Amino acid sequence: MHIKEVTLEGFKSYAGRTVVPGFDPLFNAITGLNGSGKSNILDSICFVLGITDLRQVRAASLQELVYKQGQAGVTKATVSIVFDNSDRSRSPLGYEDSPEITVTRQIVVGGRNKYLINGHLAQPSRVQTLFHSVQLNVNNPHFLIMQGRITKVLNMKPPEILSMLEEAAGTRMYEMKKESALKTLEKKQNKVDEINKLLDVEILPALEKLRKERCQYMKWANGNAELDRLKRFCIAYDFVQAERVRDGALNDVKQIKTKIVELDETTENIKAAIQEMDNNISTLAAEKEAKVGGEMKVLSDKVDKLSHVLIKETSVMNNQEETLKSEEKGAEKILTNIEDIKRSILERDAAVKNVENEASDMKRRAEDLTKELDEKEKEYQGVLAGKSSANEKKCLEDQLRDAKAAVGDAESGLKQLATKIKHSEKELKEKKTLLVSKRDEAIAAENELKTRTKDLEGIKASMGSINYDEGQMEALQKDRSAELEIIQKLKDRVRNLSGELANVHFSYRDPERNFDRSKVKGVVARLIRIKDSSTATALEVAAGGRLFNVVVDTEETGKQLLKNGDLRSRVTIIPLNKIQTYMIPDRVQQTARRLVKLSSLYTFVILVDVAFWLLLT
Repeated sequence: MHIKEVTLEGFKSYAGRTVVPGFDPLFNAITGLNGSGKSNILDSICFVLGITDLRQVRAASLQELVYKQGQAGVTKATVSIVFDNSDRSRSPLGYEDSPEITVTRQIVVGGRNKYLINGHLAQPSRVQTLFHSVQLNVNNPHFLIMQGRITKVLNMKPPEILSMLEEAAGTRMYEMKKESALKTLEKKQNKVDEINKLLDVEILPALEKLRKERCQYMKWANGNAELDRLKRFCIAYDFVQAERVRDGALNDVKQIKTKIVELDETTENIKAAIQEMDNNISTLAAEKEAKVGGEMKVLSDKVDKLSHVLIKETSVMNNQEETLKSEEKGAEKILTNIEDIKRSILERDAAVKNVENEASDMKRRAEDLTKELDEKEKEYQGVLAGKSSANEKKCLEDQLRDAKAAVGDAESGLKQLATKIKHSEKELKEKKTLLVSKRDEAIAAENELKTRTKDLEGIKASMGSINYDEGQMEALQKDRSAELEIIQKLKDRVRNLSGELANVHFSYRDPERNFDRSKVKGVVARLIRIKDSSTATALEVAAGGRLFNVVVDTEETGKQLLKNGDLRSRVTIIPLNKIQTYMIPDRVQQTARRLVKLSSLYTFVILVDVAFWLLLT
């Protein structure tokens, strides 16, 4: 294996891509002026071979190998060497089939260092193994003689000479691998010891503790399972007891209904008897009317009224008593009104008499004033004639003035009396009219009182003729109260059972407009019918919570319900198009019979009828 071509790009003084082709398999020489980059080509070969001592390539760090250390816009250095691998006897291990081997090394300023073999990324250790297998260890070379190398070889000690010989013979690589393997083995052994210590100190005790906790958990889980099973049996027992109580309650309800029917029949018989009595009364009334005529017709009408009142009083006795009390209060009120009217009449009579007396007094006073006026006129005439009155000492002028004043006073008093007389006469007419109306009201009130008194006496007589047993009525009310109490208890029991079976009712909102509700078949518990009620408890225990699963036609309907159905609780949905039949093998059934020691062992399907008519609608 020898070099055929070297390609440099961004390495030291080679800023651009530079290809050095045409290497001879035996002898090559690089010539040129000073500073033309002859040594840089050898440095690039050492760079690709993986040299670790950068002083051999005249650099302090890998970044110095980049053209102008990345300051001229070139930020990476790449060197590729193409090796001729036509001689398979001297080919590296694993590359015998490759006629050429291209090894590339690239460094980036501030970045990473990477190798490529035939265009594929490779680890540095893999590249070193490749070169070591063909005795090309650049860090301890026997194939590379640099300046001062001869003097160094002459001054070598025996171990160094032995190392160089091993390198030339190709065994150095295996020694290095052996040393690396021993170091790795030592590290692994330390790690194994540390792991064993960790196992003994922490993991094994923790594992033992977890085993104990697992045993305790298994016991707890088994106990919970047994407790759950016993709870189911208890629930089944309570359900059976509740069914018995329900059956007993239904029997009691039937008996109560029978009693109610009997009471209804008794009531109908009583009504029929009353109706028969009414018919008899009507017949007798018709006969009497035919004999007596109009008077009997009036009496028969009254009898009809009384019979209606009698029927009404028998049906609503309490209301009649209240009506009776209200009638008595009304009668008392009417009597009070009559007394008030009588007092008012007496007061009005007294007022009328007072007005009449005042009118007579006014008439007398008017007559006196008239007489006095006549006398004054006579005196006035006498004065005019030159005569003197009884008072002769006065002069005629004074007497004339006094006479005129007396005449004026008499005229004004006469006018006032006339006005008062008119007012009194008007008030007298009003009082007389009011007195007449009050007398009419008093007469009407007395007539109404007499009528109400007669009706009251008739009602009392009718009530006395009714065959009413208060003790029997109280007994019937007690029976009715007891029956209502039993019915209320049954309603409470039905309400409690409905609450326990609330999961049987599945409610949802239509997930879309015009949704076909026939796609949702309902809860499994509503879609099966038990053939024999004695197996109900066993079926309930065996089915468990699956009785409350919801059956739909397809899984799409189920998805719509879960997404937009506004479900109130979590439910399990069973699509019919995904159901697969499964028959229990005979071997399993025989094993179950042998375990429970029963000859009669049935599967769930045998004991129920599925409501296919519900599933197919």
